[in-house]
Amino acid sequence: MVLGFALILNSILLGIGLAMDAFSVSMANGLNNPGMKLPRMCGIAGIYGCFQTAMPLIGWICVHTIVEYFKVFEKFIPWIALILLAYIGGKMLLEGIKGDEEAEEAASLSLAVLMVQGIATSIDALSVGFTIADYGFVPALIASLIIGVVTFFICMGGLKIGKTFGTKLAGKANILGGVILIGIGLEIFITGVFF
Repeated sequence: MVLGFALILNSILLGIGLAMDAFSVSMANGLNNPGMKLPRMCGIAGIYGCFQTAMPLIGWICVHTIVEYFKVFEKFIPWIALILLAYIGGKMLLEGIKGDEEAEEAASLSLAVLMVQGIATSIDALSVGFTIADYGFVPALIASLIIGVVTFFICMGGLKIGKTFGTKLAGKANILGGVILIGIGLEIFITGVFF
């Protein structure tokens, strides 16, 4: 497939669709830390963008190598996302209820937590490997990179929105952020299992 308008447009649209979970988690993170600086925001959005870039490529590789194993794994994607996001959201919710803001700020946005969030919000992008399976490696790589860039900018917007409302919600931001993450996990689960 030659790099063309259709490839770019499809990749941008895929990126927008795939980035919605990461956008919501970014808003929750912004709510949780309204004083976040631009370099930190870029780092968080970058982690999500990297995962959204890697997952379609991993899916593409699976399609071209171990398709039968990947199809078995695909039914577990909603469960994995639910468990990861419910764990992180539940932790944020409990810390928000306890009022332990300093510990929560340090723990909720640690690299380990951001990596788990990145996996949880991008694991459904593995299935994009099926939709780009007829691409050669270079177009698949370009599509994945576009998806990652789109995710980065959407997450930056989510962080900014979350920061704005986080400043206004002050003490209740941790609770709201936790509820949002649990809700996203439930949405991924219900959509993946029942639809």
